[in-house]
Amino acid sequence: MTPPGGAVEPVSPALANEKQPSLPFVTSGSRQRTGDVSAAALLRDAAIALRPLFAAEEAGLAILDADGHVVAANAGYVLLAGGEASATAGSAPPPATLVAPSEREALRRLIEAAMDGPPAPAPIELRPADPNAAADACLLISCRPLRAEPGVLLRVADATHRRRLERELAEAGRLQAVGALAGGVAHDFNNLLTAIMGSAEAVQDLAPSAAIVEEMVRILDAATRGGQLVRQLLAFAGQQALQPRLVPLDGAVRGIAALLPRLLGGGVRLTLALGAAGDCVIVDPGQLDQVLLNLAVNARDAMGGGGELRLATRRETLPQPRAEASGTIPAGDWAVLEVGDSGPGIAPEILPRIFEPFFTTRREAGGTGLGLATVHGIVQQSGGYLSVASEGGVGTVFSLWFPRRAAEPVVAVAPPPARVVRPATPAHVLLVDDEPMIRRLAERTLVAAGYRVTLAENAEAALDLLPEGATAPDLLLTDVSMPGMDGVELAQRLQRQFPTLRVLLVSGYSGRLLGLDLDAARLQLLAKPYRAAELIDAVASILKGPALLAATEPALSRRR
Repeated sequence: MTPPGGAVEPVSPALANEKQPSLPFVTSGSRQRTGDVSAAALLRDAAIALRPLFAAEEAGLAILDADGHVVAANAGYVLLAGGEASATAGSAPPPATLVAPSEREALRRLIEAAMDGPPAPAPIELRPADPNAAADACLLISCRPLRAEPGVLLRVADATHRRRLERELAEAGRLQAVGALAGGVAHDFNNLLTAIMGSAEAVQDLAPSAAIVEEMVRILDAATRGGQLVRQLLAFAGQQALQPRLVPLDGAVRGIAALLPRLLGGGVRLTLALGAAGDCVIVDPGQLDQVLLNLAVNARDAMGGGGELRLATRRETLPQPRAEASGTIPAGDWAVLEVGDSGPGIAPEILPRIFEPFFTTRREAGGTGLGLATVHGIVQQSGGYLSVASEGGVGTVFSLWFPRRAAEPVVAVAPPPARVVRPATPAHVLLVDDEPMIRRLAERTLVAAGYRVTLAENAEAALDLLPEGATAPDLLLTDVSMPGMDGVELAQRLQRQFPTLRVLLVSGYSGRLLGLDLDAARLQLLAKPYRAAELIDAVASILKGPALLAATEPALSRRR
């Protein structure tokens, strides 16, 4: 019976012809009543009394008698069991039709345990009978004995959405842990990159041979790209703002290609086929580098250390949208970047899952399942699309589709020769950093530029150098993250003692992530890794400015 409005009434023998047959638990056919007549009457009365409760419940509900036959059921049960919404009591599907054949024995045991209760058995999750259901589809089924009558109350709910949410929450927790780890590693890695860049520049200053200078240029370029990748790692951890800009696609590919041969090893041949000259894409350069590095490493591992890695770019105009597994690429003008390998290809059953976070077929080899998921996320964040083609024994090609942009006109200007401008009066810089390499290189750079430098290995040592009545330095140059008292607290303490003290903070994090309002606090921040010229420019800039009174304490304090 279907009432007005389309709602389906609960069904029970009391609402239908009592002579109409009902279906038994496992097999269909005529129902043979062997139970006590008074017990059946009690169940019929209970079904009538429970009609409002059944109608209000979104989950599937059914009352089963002592033989496991359906005595009453609501619309939710009927639909989950594959029946029609207009089913009557006699045609309500048996519980077996709820689940896949392989799960029916588990359901039978659950119902039998409830019949033998109380207590009620624990709910179980079983795969639904629908063969077209999603791979992760499941039903949460619980069964409770009736208190006054022989029989049970069966409750069935679609738990697929809940399980997906639980999985997403678990993945979010893992990503949060990865983010926390990334934030901790970034500081130390930026220190190493700063030291590498400083040492490379020191070697250049010694005027070595042209071959050595060329190698130092490569080292500086690699360290600069490393700094960009750290920023991307921090962005992945939610600790750094991304900086997308207009990037020449062919030039970006050439730049990273120069660093790939040593990463790939001698057995992998790298070929370039660049056909997007003049085309630009809007992307964070560090993100694009990470995409290519991840895909290159995956290709190297897939080829077992030998084969061909091909980087190609091309222009393509789509007159109509193109459907791909990862989404539909809209019509328009695109710059396409292809990364292809000559490996064994990706198995068809694995291909749909390769972009899932934490999915990996190389867990025993240390695979995390984050590489391709990160690639997919970066391309999406950049307004692009990703497609993949793979054929067994032939190889795999990842195609990255970015909206094509025209290059901005550039006026070539030769950079002025590097020169150090010494200050008229040697300014006194208090340099505080817990890393000996960074202290040594920063001191060498500042002394060469004409500054007088006092070193301190931590905040406590810096305070010991400036007791009450001491002459204030012209500038405090301090790292932010240090053991014990950090650089922000040190600046706060010293500005209370010397209100006009200028402060230059150094950190691998942005001011926003440090919780600082730099303008309100009258501070400057130099991001790590930095080159010698950047350090000198930052120091000179802050020393040229007026010596303003220190900001109020809340402006300096980091958010907790």
